[in-house]
Amino acid sequence: MTDWLAFRQRGFTLIELIIFIVVVSAGMAGILSVMNVTVKSSADPMVRKQMIASAESLLEEISLAAFANPAGGDTGTVRNLFDDVSQYHNYATSTGIVNKLGEAAPGLESYNYFPAVAVDDAATLGGLTVKKITVSVTHGSETISLTGYRANY
Repeated sequence: MTDWLAFRQRGFTLIELIIFIVVVSAGMAGILSVMNVTVKSSADPMVRKQMIASAESLLEEISLAAFANPAGGDTGTVRNLFDDVSQYHNYATSTGIVNKLGEAAPGLESYNYFPAVAVDDAATLGGLTVKKITVSVTHGSETISLTGYRANY
């Protein structure tokens, strides 16, 4: 009596190996193309976070200013002397992000407060008198805008 296992084929044929290599190669090519796209855009989140942080910083600075120009307050156009929200209207930079004293923020030379800050005239919102503040930060062709309100309370 012959053992049916003795006739069984062992290993893989050349055609099976070639098909396996083709299938694995196609899968690897797909995975590598996805990885390539991911690596190319991996810096974008950092750029967006820096843009948002810069916009939030200026928006907070403006929001902390007085609602209206205080008696005897500054009426000029120098940022470190601004003492009310409306003075920031049309404020913009073209030489990078700077602090209130005009000193450049290291590493943010390619970011700008542009288009200019917009401070709308006072309006009533929910029973409060408010001014709408819009701060935009630009880096290359990308712009992020944040909006906040300063109430007169």
